Amino acid sequence: MNNNNLESSKSWNLIFFAWFVATIATLGSLFFSEVMEFPPCILCWYQRILMYPLVIILFIGLFPLDKNVFKYSIPFAILGWLIAFYHNLLQYGLVSKTITPCAKGIPCSTKYIDLFGFISIPMLSLIAFTIILTLLLLFFKRKKS
Repeated sequence: MNNNNLESSKSWNLIFFAWFVATIATLGSLFFSEVMEFPPCILCWYQRILMYPLVIILFIGLFPLDKNVFKYSIPFAILGWLIAFYHNLLQYGLVSKTITPCAKGIPCSTKYIDLFGFISIPMLSLIAFTIILTLLLLFFKRKKS
């Protein structure tokens, strides 16, 4: 395998793993709402709105590998990360509940799961968006050089 094919293979793997994480996050969110019957709050909906398209965008960018997949997916990943970060700050009491969009319906501070004292559904979302962002940035750096 020549060096060019190896570099292309590594780039493809980065997008594949980003797609895989987005797919797991999407299936996880559907599991929590449809199987466990945890109603999503408004911030959870915003994160879903930004995660679900990544499954499609990243998959389409794989066949054939499209260097523009970064350009199409990075806005979703950044906005999703920002909302997940804010949601975590809210859940851990670092942001006042008075400045939350969850005034009606399901409170955004509700913790349906609390594994190890810090892993909640918004934390899982933050972890997923962080992994996806990292992989996309590595892809961008690799394609630039």
